[in-house]
Amino acid sequence: MTDPTRKEPEGFEPFESTAPLTASQAAARKAGQADPTLSTGWERATLEKLAFAALNEQKTARRWRTFVRLSWLAFLAIVLWFGMSRGTPTTAKSTAHTAVVEIKGEIANGSDANAESVIASMKTAFEDEGAKAVVLLINSPGGSPVQAGIINDEIKRMRAKYNKPVYAVVEETCASAAYYIAAATDKIFVDKASIVGSIGVLMDGFGFTGTMEKLGVERRLIISGENKGFLDPFSPMNDAQRAHAQQMIDQIHDQFINVVKTGRGDRLKLQTPGLFSGLFWSGQQAVELGLADQLGNVDFVAREVVKAEEVIDYTRRDNVAEKLAKKFGAAMGDATVRALRLSPGVR
Repeated sequence: MTDPTRKEPEGFEPFESTAPLTASQAAARKAGQADPTLSTGWERATLEKLAFAALNEQKTARRWRTFVRLSWLAFLAIVLWFGMSRGTPTTAKSTAHTAVVEIKGEIANGSDANAESVIASMKTAFEDEGAKAVVLLINSPGGSPVQAGIINDEIKRMRAKYNKPVYAVVEETCASAAYYIAAATDKIFVDKASIVGSIGVLMDGFGFTGTMEKLGVERRLIISGENKGFLDPFSPMNDAQRAHAQQMIDQIHDQFINVVKTGRGDRLKLQTPGLFSGLFWSGQQAVELGLADQLGNVDFVAREVVKAEEVIDYTRRDNVAEKLAKKFGAAMGDATVRALRLSPGVR
């Protein structure tokens, strides 16, 4: 029973008032319920919400990092898989077919048509029991006589070892070092408008001595050996040095001529003026001169000569890693270096 005369201590409020609320008190309580900051425990509820939001954000970030890492691992695994397995034919060995190896572009160390790549492709083709013959599909203006010589020697060795014929089929161009390679095959097939020949050797470079004198630029070259810098583009070349370089390329030219004579034999019209002078001819003229055997393309050779119409490409292709490297500048950088290189090269 409550004593109406009882007075509570100052600042004390009862837990629950049984007295009815006035209109102003009811409005205040209703406002307190609308505003969470006026209710008890709102700080704890807010902190809990913030903590859970932070945890969810951390979980999302962790999942994303895991996804990115797994994606990179999958990407690297694919790159490694393609890197370990270059493109090779999947035809069964028992299936009769014509094997094709492409030689396209400049023949040089580091290019697509380098000796290592071409020889590896030929080896795979020769070893396949289903390959009845190997066709070299050539479209090249030439390049290094060293790379061409290595390929030439391997053609002759593999042809004897595996007892399979080797044919050359020319597309647009088979000149210089490319013809050096073709001369080792059993027969050369060309299009009537193909460019064939250019049996010669050159050494090119630049000389800037006159330009430097006009600009007032002094060349400071320190050498040990009087001929060490005779190919330097900023230094003059004397008669003895020029004669030495000429003798060297003449010797390489003689090697080229001997390879062609050995490979083509009696088919060559040796009395043709300028046959070994570096001139080139159309495919139709090449057949007449004995530089080629007859007109024909890959399908013709496979169907009419090899008698195995199915054509399988054995050319080694760039793997994914190599393509990415070239795409992001490796090839461009290499091409730029070669383009700006001032030292002479033999071709």
